[in-house]
Amino acid sequence: MGRSFEAVFEAEFASLHRYLARRVGAGASDELAAEAFAVAFRNRDRLDPARPVRPWLYGIAANLMRHHWRKERRMLRAYARTGVDPILADEDAAAERADAHARHRELATALAELRKDDREILLLNAWAELTDAEIADALGLPIGTVKSRLSRTREKLRNQLGEIGQEAVETR
Repeated sequence: MGRSFEAVFEAEFASLHRYLARRVGAGASDELAAEAFAVAFRNRDRLDPARPVRPWLYGIAANLMRHHWRKERRMLRAYARTGVDPILADEDAAAERADAHARHRELATALAELRKDDREILLLNAWAELTDAEIADALGLPIGTVKSRLSRTREKLRNQLGEIGQEAVETR
């Protein structure tokens, strides 16, 4: 690890915590983020100095989250039934419109129906903003596998969600 562990913690904790909060909820994200850094600290001598730290940390976090996937799926299904995002409910309750609730429920349902490995890759890309190469490194997969799964998953969601799965893009 080229940088000091303190510098890595300061640079990466907030984004890793945000990603975990989106995946497992605010309460579990505190524990998982702390545990990810505890594991990283205990194993810091195992990290190849030539290897980037960020994907390694997300790989540790992904391993810690594996046993939470059932809880995540139950949470997404509850969201799909109620239309209330358990992560954003307190902050955005007043701002959410009825049609937005319906779209969020559809998205949550679609995410819950994905295979856990495909959901992992999609959410590392969408919520943690990791590149294909960083995802491959974090999950120990070939980059071609990540690219094909991500492409296939996006296409599946576009087909399933129709218009709500699309973003309007202005052209000049």
